[in-house]
Amino acid sequence: MSVKLSKTTDVPIEDAIDQTGFGPYSLLYVVMTGLSIIAFACVTYSSTYTVPTSACELSTTIAQQGIIVAAPIVGLMLGAPFWGYLGDTRGRRSTLILSLLTTAVLNLVTSISVNWVMLLIFQFVATMASSGQFMLAMSLLSESVPLAKRNLAVLMVTSMFLLAQGIMAMIALAIIPLSYSVYLPALGIYWNSWRTLQAVYSTPSVLMAIGFYFMTESPKFFLARGDEKKALETLRIIHRRNLWRKKEEFEVKSLLKNSKKEQESQRQSAKDQIVPLFKTPILKCTIIMTALQLLEGVGSMQIWFPTIANKFMQLLDTGASMDITVCEVLNTGVNAAPDPDVVPCSLNSTAMLIVLASGALQSAINAVVTLVVNKVGRRNIVIGVTAFCGVCGILVNLVPNTIASAVLYVAFLQGYLVVGLYTAISVAIFPTHLRALAIALTQSGGRVGTIASIQILNYLRDVNCEAGFYIFAALFACSAIVAAFLPDDRRLIKEKLAENTK
Repeated sequence: MSVKLSKTTDVPIEDAIDQTGFGPYSLLYVVMTGLSIIAFACVTYSSTYTVPTSACELSTTIAQQGIIVAAPIVGLMLGAPFWGYLGDTRGRRSTLILSLLTTAVLNLVTSISVNWVMLLIFQFVATMASSGQFMLAMSLLSESVPLAKRNLAVLMVTSMFLLAQGIMAMIALAIIPLSYSVYLPALGIYWNSWRTLQAVYSTPSVLMAIGFYFMTESPKFFLARGDEKKALETLRIIHRRNLWRKKEEFEVKSLLKNSKKEQESQRQSAKDQIVPLFKTPILKCTIIMTALQLLEGVGSMQIWFPTIANKFMQLLDTGASMDITVCEVLNTGVNAAPDPDVVPCSLNSTAMLIVLASGALQSAINAVVTLVVNKVGRRNIVIGVTAFCGVCGILVNLVPNTIASAVLYVAFLQGYLVVGLYTAISVAIFPTHLRALAIALTQSGGRVGTIASIQILNYLRDVNCEAGFYIFAALFACSAIVAAFLPDDRRLIKEKLAENTK
């Protein structure tokens, strides 16, 4: 509940945002942000489903499949700083819309790939175009809702994001089993279900671009740029839409200006935006958040999850012994024979349901985290989750039972929910005028780790699968030690709220 302010001048921006309330428009912003991040996932992680299902037509080897899966992560890493810079200097909303539309077009082109190289190149370019969507949407949301509700809003979005792979699995489950194959003589390819799936994954990006056209820009962005008039106008719109049918005047008439340094930063070069992130006092936060992203190896396991689940179900269908671990399942899995009629390789329906169930479980756990985050603190939850899930990952290949090993593997994957917590922490500790670029650069550290880990895991999957789990699970568990150096976010929120009530 917001605290009423007297009609005075020079009101801090956080106070002004608090006065807009948390109503229907704020909830709409949460939903829009969550859907935009699902749209981001549909493009970024589409290779998770298209790589195994296109293997028959494109005749890709295991090594080529690993390259195709890793290419989007490289695109994310290279493109994120560019979009972060645009978001900090040109606006979160307009940059997000541009990114969504560009991504949709490029991802559509991948659906007509004539060979695996074309698929590789256009997935790489499409993910470069999408690389700013996560940080831009999260920054836009965080700068448009009251401080007291910010944790709740970000974690609600994270719950939707964790459902993304499950939603993608549902779409794949509906489309991939279709056995049609239409020859396109102009391109010399067969239009079949995996190409349809790739095209369908572009649809959310188009819808979200249209949706955000009718949403407001971040009031903090306008104020940081020195445009108080537009900042106040945006705040009034948010206030009016949150109140819906109630008639209540927005009492803030003037905002406390940002420092001249922050205003000038909106017109500075990319170099001038990046350098402050590597100087004290922000340097410590940059190092810690980059390290946490780098150690987050669960994303690599998540990318291969549909393939692993598919092989797991193929083996179970043969009635083989259940006294083996996940890695032994992978080593003895039965691969489907290539289809000579260019029908896409199949994915087991039950395997897709397992992927959906895992996503639902992640979302449910994140919902519980949302309820306790203000009391426990984001940093403390990160410490607990990384330690517990890391240990589960280490134990995956120490339990000689297929079901138990699989349960520990799924428990390890639940650690992926820290991605949303990392974003929420970054939003809290980085200043507004550097926030989008800061999130982009720190996430780039994680993407470097993901690129390396995908290739390493792809190699170890056949050579020494157990070592892959031991290494990446142990590194993830070490995140708990790194996170301990972060400030307690509960104290930071109390300090900001105390400042706002003065």
